Amino acid sequence: MELVNRTEISEFFLKGFSGYPALEHLLFPLCSAMYLVTLLGNTAIVAVSVLDVRLHTPMYFFLGNLSILDICYTSTFVPLMLVHLLSAQKTISFIGCAVQMCLSLSAGSTECLLLAIMAYDRYLAICRPLRYPVLMSHRLCLFLAGTAWGLCLFKSVIETVIAMRLPFCGRQVVSHFTCEILAVLKLACGDTSVSEVFLLVGAILLLPVPLAFICLSYILILATILRVPSAAGRRKAFSTCSAHLAVVMLFYGTVIFMYMKPKSKEARISDEVFTVLYAVVTPMLNPVIYSLRNTEVKEAARKVWGRSWTSK
Repeated sequence: MELVNRTEISEFFLKGFSGYPALEHLLFPLCSAMYLVTLLGNTAIVAVSVLDVRLHTPMYFFLGNLSILDICYTSTFVPLMLVHLLSAQKTISFIGCAVQMCLSLSAGSTECLLLAIMAYDRYLAICRPLRYPVLMSHRLCLFLAGTAWGLCLFKSVIETVIAMRLPFCGRQVVSHFTCEILAVLKLACGDTSVSEVFLLVGAILLLPVPLAFICLSYILILATILRVPSAAGRRKAFSTCSAHLAVVMLFYGTVIFMYMKPKSKEARISDEVFTVLYAVVTPMLNPVIYSLRNTEVKEAARKVWGRSWTSK
């Protein structure tokens, strides 16, 4: 069966918005602009975090990881999606589909864990300020980030291999603009229960569990902030968390809608629109949120920019 599956299916057709040509012409400049902003904004965050010594702290180390993740995630599918928006041939090879599925799953899963790690970092910084440098050491930062990247890549490889080894019986039309795993599973003509169980377990471990950890962290942070005697001190403490909290709400809100909603037999255009929101808009807004809500990032950006012009 595996041999038949691999010889019959050499490529997939990504349907996307092919039934809406006017929408495709609208989405191309819009998605191109958002992708460019995503690349420039997140690259700027990484560059500033590396070049400014004052930002060599755990908070900005994890923020740099988040920016790299956003660049990787959008780059797994946006360039090909832009090509398909202008082309009548919207195909992707079997191997290319598997790679795209694996990398996008890995990046999205890693971001779930990374946001929880960032909440833990903020908890230690505000609730355990005296022991913070010892508790959140550079070695621990590397371990937490590396573990998140490694475990999620391993999980995504397993999920992708299980999904792509299913028989498709000649079905090639994916009702999506990417090789999204749920859309590909709808084409399978074999038993998808094993793949669905893996996805369900992964969704539980990467959605409710980290989100509960984030909520617990912020409950403890809020309790600590309310005990600060001065209003200025409370504002300063809360300002270090507000950007992260905004990113968490934006990210988890769209993810929970996409993956925890009831299944539908037929693909709906609203699903694809919300996927665009989750996959393109959120990575674009992350650097905007952090730069607007964080004075240290703005000051560091001005310093790096001024230094670059002075050197010229």
